[in-house]
Amino acid sequence: MNAKDIKISVGDITVIAEIGESLTARKIWDALPVDGTANRWGDEIYFAIPVKIEEEPNAQEDVQVGDLGYWPPGSAFCIFFGPTPASTDEHPRAASPVNIFGHIKNDARVFQTVQSGSAVRVERSGGPQ
Repeated sequence: MNAKDIKISVGDITVIAEIGESLTARKIWDALPVDGTANRWGDEIYFAIPVKIEEEPNAQEDVQVGDLGYWPPGSAFCIFFGPTPASTDEHPRAASPVNIFGHIKNDARVFQTVQSGSAVRVERSGGPQ
């Protein structure tokens, strides 16, 4: 897999994430940079992006801390960093299936302090791509 790095910034929080080679990852990569307004749903941040993708065959509701997902019904970029209202344990669970396209390289729990309404920017990370 030929992964690419992206930078996600919310206020004074910046993390690097790796995205893969799925159709979802490629379409999001091609759309970067994107700006959005964070919405909190438990320990998930999501925001609409200008990308339309159908649910992929391997879309899933059960995800891991640090996963990046695309939620087709809302054209939303999702960052999972802990339990959500749909969770049955300490793991995140999406509201409905998401296309997992990447993973945060460092501790995703830094997003705990982000409030709904915060500005979010996602861009390609520096270095060779």
